[in-house]
Amino acid sequence: MRFFLRISIISCLGFLLLGVFTKLNSEFNHSVIQVTPSALTSLSSTDPAASLPAKQNEAFSENDLIRALLVTGGCCHDYSFQMQALPEAVKKFASVEWDVVNAGGTAKQARISLYDNPNWAVGYDVVVYNTCFANTQDPEYIRKITNVHKAGVPAVVIHCAAHTYCTAEIDDWRQFLGVTSCSHDPKDQNSVQKIVKHPILQSMPDQWTTPPDELYVINKLWPTAQAIATSVSKVNGQTYPIAWVNQFGSARVFGTTYGHSAETFQDPVYLDMLGRGILWAVGRLEE
Repeated sequence: MRFFLRISIISCLGFLLLGVFTKLNSEFNHSVIQVTPSALTSLSSTDPAASLPAKQNEAFSENDLIRALLVTGGCCHDYSFQMQALPEAVKKFASVEWDVVNAGGTAKQARISLYDNPNWAVGYDVVVYNTCFANTQDPEYIRKITNVHKAGVPAVVIHCAAHTYCTAEIDDWRQFLGVTSCSHDPKDQNSVQKIVKHPILQSMPDQWTTPPDELYVINKLWPTAQAIATSVSKVNGQTYPIAWVNQFGSARVFGTTYGHSAETFQDPVYLDMLGRGILWAVGRLEE
């Protein structure tokens, strides 16, 4: 079954369901939620990229609408909750119109048909990944995603997106992320240390303790990436980046490895970091 769920939401009134329709498919559930700052948004297109004008290379004014695509799904997380919490948190920073593709079920391996369209990211100012598909390995499939970002589409990567495709032989996704990781410490509260002054961390205390979450073991920080905050492992005493910025081709990428639990997605410090990370990726934060 493939389920297409289109929702237009007025930011000041919370989540308002405007339309639901269903389409059959034998591969996976595919939910599309549209979250907008206006109830006047058209719901006529089932392809979220089909009717949106491309704006990736244009300068933003302060009040410009940001068109964001959230790709979510995979094992081990409450993505149904997280895909609602993120747009709610970000709306305090900017007017954002969201399309949410929830696909791949709860497996560690999946192929999402969204990427079969070579223009899948056209019209979006940023793509946010909150996925967990560690065992998907096909190089051609992975490059359908990364090549779009190398050409200039900004991105934000959350938690298990850092483990997605981590068993693949090619490095393309790891280069896109800016980090290499395929394991993590047990869930625990962790102290976060800001290590540079960066606008993404503007509202974060110098030291912040997370809700129970997973500290990812970062095996490599790629030369194009810069860590901006770290945590120390309670398992081996090593210090690992938990937030970073990366330049991948022509695109800015912001990433954080925290985001496992519902508690984290209710933490105001964490949510502010995500919101500012999205703004930074699209060029809306002063350096």
